[in-house]
Amino acid sequence: MTETITPTTDSTADTATTLADTAAKTLDSATQAVSDAAQSAAETGSSFLAQARETIGQAVDATTAYVKEHPGTAAAIGAGAAAAVAGAAYGVSTLLKDEPKPKSPAKKH
Repeated sequence: MTETITPTTDSTADTATTLADTAAKTLDSATQAVSDAAQSAAETGSSFLAQARETIGQAVDATTAYVKEHPGTAAAIGAGAAAAVAGAAYGVSTLLKDEPKPKSPAKKH
């Protein structure tokens, strides 16, 4: 009977070793995939950020050039924008005021 148990035990140990090796390889593959995905995301984010900085820089340069070429127009635009913001702020503050609610008429019995 001992002879029957030993091959079964050896077979079980071999199977367990094979499963452990397969699990380790799968874990290594998954770790590498996550690492690659993180690296790709970081590169994409850096690229997007660099592109955004360049676009903002171009917009600032264009605005500065326009203001230098047309100072009167730029001042008028700025004043109009300030007036629009002030009007919106006034409108919101008026809407948010606590207005007294009318009293409901007394009920007759």
